[in-house]
Amino acid sequence: MSTTEVAAAQETAAPVTNTSVPGKGAFRALALRLHFYAGLFVGPFLLIAALTGALYAVSPTIESFVDRDLLYTQSQGPERPLSEQVAAGVAVRPDLTPVAVAPAPAPGETTRVLFSEPGLGESDRRAVFVDPVTAQPVGDSVVYGSSGALPLRAWISQAHRHLHLGEPGRLYSELAASWLWLIALAGLVLWVRRVRAHRQRNSAAWLFAPNLTQNARERRLNWHGAVGVWILPVVLLLSATGLTWSTYAGANIEQLREKLSWTTPAVETALPNAGAPAHSDHAGHHGGPAATHTVSADRIRQLDAVYAAAREAGVTQPAEITIPADDATAFSVKERRASGTLTVDAVAVDGSNGAVTDRLPYSEWSLMAKLANWGIQLHMGLMFGLLNQLLLLAAMAGLGTVIVRGYLMWWRRRPVGAGTWLAAGRPPRRGALRRSAKLAIPTLAVAALIGWFAPVFGLSLLAFVLLDIVLGQARRLRAAT
Repeated sequence: MSTTEVAAAQETAAPVTNTSVPGKGAFRALALRLHFYAGLFVGPFLLIAALTGALYAVSPTIESFVDRDLLYTQSQGPERPLSEQVAAGVAVRPDLTPVAVAPAPAPGETTRVLFSEPGLGESDRRAVFVDPVTAQPVGDSVVYGSSGALPLRAWISQAHRHLHLGEPGRLYSELAASWLWLIALAGLVLWVRRVRAHRQRNSAAWLFAPNLTQNARERRLNWHGAVGVWILPVVLLLSATGLTWSTYAGANIEQLREKLSWTTPAVETALPNAGAPAHSDHAGHHGGPAATHTVSADRIRQLDAVYAAAREAGVTQPAEITIPADDATAFSVKERRASGTLTVDAVAVDGSNGAVTDRLPYSEWSLMAKLANWGIQLHMGLMFGLLNQLLLLAAMAGLGTVIVRGYLMWWRRRPVGAGTWLAAGRPPRRGALRRSAKLAIPTLAVAALIGWFAPVFGLSLLAFVLLDIVLGQARRLRAAT
């Protein structure tokens, strides 16, 4: 539930008196002021995130149409051996080192042979797409991230993530994700209190139903509140998962996950009694500098036995096979982050004999690691396919309308008359913390803790407080003259 003036609109519905506001009244006043100021100043960033997020939500479907020549094939019949498909891909780019292969997920789809290429981004790789039935290449492209996004979807993803401004641009998305949950929960508090005050019966049901029998101002407020409740679960999920990708809060989240053993586990790929330690089971896996090793024809031929062993061991969903850099390292076979895939089973296979040397079924992941993975899948629109994408699209459309409606309520409460056309709606009453020590102490402690953990949130909160103090002092000076 985003922006602005549920805040101010509520204030006009109940005239302000000079009596102090202890206890619950102080809590409502604090929620009102937080919702107002945070919504007012963070609202533009949230609106950008909502617009780019709506496009990002449906980008997998857009990609399936735009890049269908690379993703799909009309060939029918039995598939050629995986090693033959990879050899065909290697023949297209003999100058590059193959680092992985993603076998065709389903009939009518293509196999991806993945290469490390100099000059690409950290998470970029070159992919040659091969028809699995004919073992003929159909094209090549750069792909991005764990989902293997093609350029259009990657462009949309980067727009949503940092507006194509690089690392500095990520501050916009971190600011939006840091404040979204607080604005939403503060708005929920205000809306629940309003519903209880105005609709004594069946108040829980009325949270989701805007009252359309009142005047225009009340209807705008009711739509603002009700739509905010509709989208609240998705908004909170997007805020939490968005923070995991952020620069500063994301780093703290990663450290916390490591300390609590909530990180994503991985199979062990170092082969026992193989001599020298393995170089890395992820050599070249995420792009960046090109790998210096070469992959022999024998290692490519091992892929057939490796893939068969992994399928027999339970890796039955669309998977990616990492090709090792040396004989001391096993092949890693891991289920991909793909549409409709809920598990991420993985095994390690010795290419010399096809033996499974380690396995990691998804059932053995910790609960928090599973929840984090599912949250990211939902955020990316991949967990439930098209249904997931439509849910995110509807939530982003709802968030956009809540933001715009909040600004309209704030603007329409501005003073009218000669010389006031640039005036804005007044903010809610200040001083809630001063009126309640019981509220002030825990609020300041929690704000300090969250601000330390999420520095962008903490610094922006400090800026809001300083701005509020300056504006308050300015009003006092004007009133004294």
